[in-house]
Amino acid sequence: MMAFHMIAGGPRPVAPFSHAVEAEGFVFVTGQMPDTPEAPGVLPEGIEAQTRAVMANLRTVLNGLELDLEHVVMARIYLTRFKQDYAAMNAVWSSFFPAGRLPARTCVGVTGLAYDALIEIDLVASRPG
Repeated sequence: MMAFHMIAGGPRPVAPFSHAVEAEGFVFVTGQMPDTPEAPGVLPEGIEAQTRAVMANLRTVLNGLELDLEHVVMARIYLTRFKQDYAAMNAVWSSFFPAGRLPARTCVGVTGLAYDALIEIDLVASRPG
């Protein structure tokens, strides 16, 4: 059985999708952008601020499903300026997880993202049970 979730007060979708889809104990969270529900399409400056904003949006979706970052098992990170932003993004990313408890991850460089964002991140979480 699958459940399709839209989180009240969550980030405004930039395309037709659910914030998350749940199937067989896993929660697949759609890639989030670095804008806020209060200011869709308005992005903070720089990779550090954009990474924090994306993480805040991901937490909003997870929290709306009674989950948090400790439930994340896999992440995919997309960067438009890979060489320039990779190290700084990693420093911010690492601050959200305890040492020794980092999710599996893929990080790739891409040619463009919605709103001309520098970063987008999607997640897979595991529901405890």
